[in-house]
Amino acid sequence: MSMALKQVFNKDRTFRPKRKFEPGTQRFELHKKAQASLNAGLDLKQAVALPYGEDLNDWVAVHVVDFFNRINLIYGTISDSCTDQTCPVMSGGPRYEYRWQDEHKYKRPTALSAPKYMSLLMDWIEVQINNENIFPTNVGTPFPKTFMQVAKKILSRLFRVFVHVYIHHFDRVRQMGAEAHVNTCYKHFYYFVTEFNLTDHKELEPLKEMTSQMCH
Repeated sequence: MSMALKQVFNKDRTFRPKRKFEPGTQRFELHKKAQASLNAGLDLKQAVALPYGEDLNDWVAVHVVDFFNRINLIYGTISDSCTDQTCPVMSGGPRYEYRWQDEHKYKRPTALSAPKYMSLLMDWIEVQINNENIFPTNVGTPFPKTFMQVAKKILSRLFRVFVHVYIHHFDRVRQMGAEAHVNTCYKHFYYFVTEFNLTDHKELEPLKEMTSQMCH
């Protein structure tokens, strides 16, 4: 990464502090293993494969947190150009509109501006990954039966951030010299969710053409 790009991505422009893994825990060791695969320049398709003898839930949990941190950072870098005025609807071009729904305030799918949607999304994900009943951090504490269902929902919603950034803000990404970084993160995410069937194919539709060129 160039020095200019490092400065962009080192700015504290994320919505929230990064979620970190506690040193000495199994999750921390898995995180290091995943990072080592990436840093070794392994093909991204190989890098996402479940390491021999490791638990799939743990592997997915580590990646969900890592993708949350990285995508939060990507959106943070373009957030100054994503406002209620420029993006009054959370969308991916004219064909795709995303409405927000949760268990509390928005019980029905509700049209929101992109920045409002993003803020609620990051809040919601943060609550999920900090919930010990969903993402247990203690060795020996089992994952709940609903874990994969929650992980899929988080990853599907994070994919929408890529959709919005690529379709509405990619000029800004290019202007900042961050294109290669964002593309690599996207490819890593795409290979991971397709390797373990963690995102519905219809969610991937908005970036289908770009993906077919980028992820051979």
